[in-house]
Amino acid sequence: MDPSPWRTFDRRAWSALRADTPMTLDRADVEELRGLNIPLDLSEIEAVYLPLTRLLNLWARGLGHMHQTTSRFLGEDGPRLPFVIGLAGSVAVGKSTFARVLCTLLARWQDHRRVALVTTDGFLWPNAELQRRGLMERKGFPESYDRTALLAFVSDLKSGRSSVEHPVYSHHLYDVVQDQVEVIERSDIVIVEGLNVLQSGTGTAFVSDFFDFSIYLDAELADLRRWYIERFRKLRDTTFRDTDNYFHRYSAMSDEEIDTHALSIWTRINERNLIENIAPTRERATLILKKGSDHRVREVRLRRS
Repeated sequence: MDPSPWRTFDRRAWSALRADTPMTLDRADVEELRGLNIPLDLSEIEAVYLPLTRLLNLWARGLGHMHQTTSRFLGEDGPRLPFVIGLAGSVAVGKSTFARVLCTLLARWQDHRRVALVTTDGFLWPNAELQRRGLMERKGFPESYDRTALLAFVSDLKSGRSSVEHPVYSHHLYDVVQDQVEVIERSDIVIVEGLNVLQSGTGTAFVSDFFDFSIYLDAELADLRRWYIERFRKLRDTTFRDTDNYFHRYSAMSDEEIDTHALSIWTRINERNLIENIAPTRERATLILKKGSDHRVREVRLRRS
C-alpha cells in the first residue's frame, strides 16, 4: 500500500473524474474570464476544472448534511454556513484567473448558485501604513497584511452572519481603496484567494482553520519567474500606459529595461516570499495542482481523507 497521504493523478486520469459533469461555459465566457498572459480554453476547463467542481460540489453537499445533523442534535435551526475554499500560490501562477473560472463554474451548479470571490489583497495594510512600518519592499509578505482583520473576516463568514464586509484593493492604484467595502450576503460558497492563506504560525487561530477545502496552485520556480517577466512586459504595453496607474513610470521602458526591472522585483520580493512563506504551505492544502511550462495543469495531488 502506498504510504503517501496523497493520491496523485496525471492529467488524463484526473480528467476522467469529470464523469457526467456538464460544460456550462462557452468560448465567449472563456474570453471574458481569461487573465493577462494566462492561456485558457475549453479543453483546460474540461480536463481540470470540471472534475474539480464535481469534487467540490460533493464536499459542499456532504458538509451541508453534516451541519444539518449537528443542528438536529442540538435542537437548533441555525443558518446555513458557507462552504469556504482557500486558494493559495505564488505571484504569476494564475490564481486570479483560476479563481474567476472556478467561481463562475460553481455558481452554475443548482446546489449553490450564490458563490463569492474574495482576494486577500484588500487586507494589505494601506501603502501609507506600509511605508510607516518600512514594509513597502515586503508587500505581499505575511507581515504586510492586517491579519487580525482577515482572521475576523473568515471567522464571521463561518459564524453564520447574514452579511460580511471586506475591504477592496485596486491593482491600478497599487493600494487599498479607502472607505470602500464589498458585502457578501448569505453566499453558499466563498473562495478566499491569496498568497499566504494557508500559512500557520504561533497564534491560536489561523485563516486556514476556517477553510473547508484548500487548493494550492504550483509550478516550477523558473516558469514562475518567466511568467512574471512576460506579464510585466504586457502590463507595460497596456495598463501601465494609463497616467493614473501606479506603475506608469515603467511604460516608456525598453524591453531590456523592463525585463531587468521585472527580474529585480521578482528576485528581491516575490521569489523570496515564495521560498520563505508561500511554498512551505503547499503541503497543507487539500489539493495541489501542478502546472507545466505552458500554464496547463499536468498533475493533481489530492489529500487522502
